Amino acid sequence: MNNTSLLLAIDWANAGTKAAQLILSLSLIVIVHEFGHFLPSKLFKCRVEKFFLFFDPWFALVKKKIGDTVYGIGWLPLGGYVKIAGMVDESMDKEQMNQPPQPWEFRSKPAWQRLIIMVGGVTMNILLAFFIYAMILYAWGQKKVPMDGLTYGVEVSDSLMYHIGFRDGDKIVSVNGSPVDYFDDLPKKILLGGGGHVDIIRDGVHETIDLPEALIGKLVERKKNSPVLFLPRVPIYADIIPDSTNAYKAGLRHMDQITSVDGISTPFYDELRKALRAHKGQQVDLTVERKGAVDTLHVLVTEEGTIGFYRLLDFQSLDSMKLIRIEKTDYGFFASFPAGVHLAIETLSNYIDQFKKILSPKTEAYKGVGGFKSMGSIFPSMWDWQSFWTITAFFSIALAFMNILPIPALDGGHVLFTLLEMITGRKPSQKLLEYAQIVGMVLLLGLMIYVNGNDWFGWGKGK
Repeated sequence: MNNTSLLLAIDWANAGTKAAQLILSLSLIVIVHEFGHFLPSKLFKCRVEKFFLFFDPWFALVKKKIGDTVYGIGWLPLGGYVKIAGMVDESMDKEQMNQPPQPWEFRSKPAWQRLIIMVGGVTMNILLAFFIYAMILYAWGQKKVPMDGLTYGVEVSDSLMYHIGFRDGDKIVSVNGSPVDYFDDLPKKILLGGGGHVDIIRDGVHETIDLPEALIGKLVERKKNSPVLFLPRVPIYADIIPDSTNAYKAGLRHMDQITSVDGISTPFYDELRKALRAHKGQQVDLTVERKGAVDTLHVLVTEEGTIGFYRLLDFQSLDSMKLIRIEKTDYGFFASFPAGVHLAIETLSNYIDQFKKILSPKTEAYKGVGGFKSMGSIFPSMWDWQSFWTITAFFSIALAFMNILPIPALDGGHVLFTLLEMITGRKPSQKLLEYAQIVGMVLLLGLMIYVNGNDWFGWGKGK
């Protein structure tokens, strides 16, 4: 197998792993959401006709009737549903709705029971997120890198950040006057700030950098939907060196520390990169330290200005080498639950901030909205349970928030009509509910087409 075929095979394998994680994650949160409707429906003696994972137009992959309910798996992986007798929903079963109301139907139940049934899905998704976050904290604890644990400051890993004014070695103090205590919080503070300014210390001097309001839009235009803005600035240690590269052939090995190029000190990656790019296609003398001994390697630099190695960026390893400092908080079983609730609330708050930015034309964040491709890209290429559960908890929070929005065809739309009924004492007509359902379904379908089209074709960027 040649190198191109090997790379393609690796790409397909990585894509398959991401897709499998996405399907499993969405299946879990959809089942839990629909169970949130199913349980109170049964409690209030409503007849549930269907409980499906994925949609089943024309046919189902698997189905089995137990009692009054058909349980199954559809072939269209766009969500799931429960069909509750006597309810105006996506099935648009007008024949049933034209019949006289029956005691077991949703429409025959008091408003307060219908309200509980409709908020059940969102409630279950929130509880699921609480539980997942609690178990993550219990199993793995919480690890964060304090800003004062970055001995050498930050490395600017995105060219737009460099263009704005950041430089390698900057020590970031605050964003819009709010202190940045942890490196993990830095990207969201910058991206969700909606412009403003960043206070830094550069070479012992306090400086201020202005942020453009449309920062997210500028990143998206450069196809940076999930940008890595900064990395910890640390000395260079070789991690992975493929045996086909010039670096390996010259003798570079795992955990070699690169200190200079042609006698010029290059202790940090930004300095090494600059030195190598100045010697494209040329041979250089690379000084390395290996187990306390100093050696010189004669390496040919490629025409792209590289020598072919991956540097050490694993935070845990960098912490053990005292190049950065990680703060870890461990939680007992019972202590993990309030901490999980706090983490879920913090995640929801950040998600609402993101939503506001998407709705604001000034930020141009709408250019970066995506569908299933963007969702799948969040997962790592290698299966990692901690990452999987963290992302699943986030998706559960996002699904809960989106579903409670007062949009027809979503749970929030039904909740809105039910609340109006409870306040006014007047029940909306079936025709109004049917028309609202149709409008909502058209809006949701249009939104789904747009976000997935933006994923693949860049519609939000004017393409």
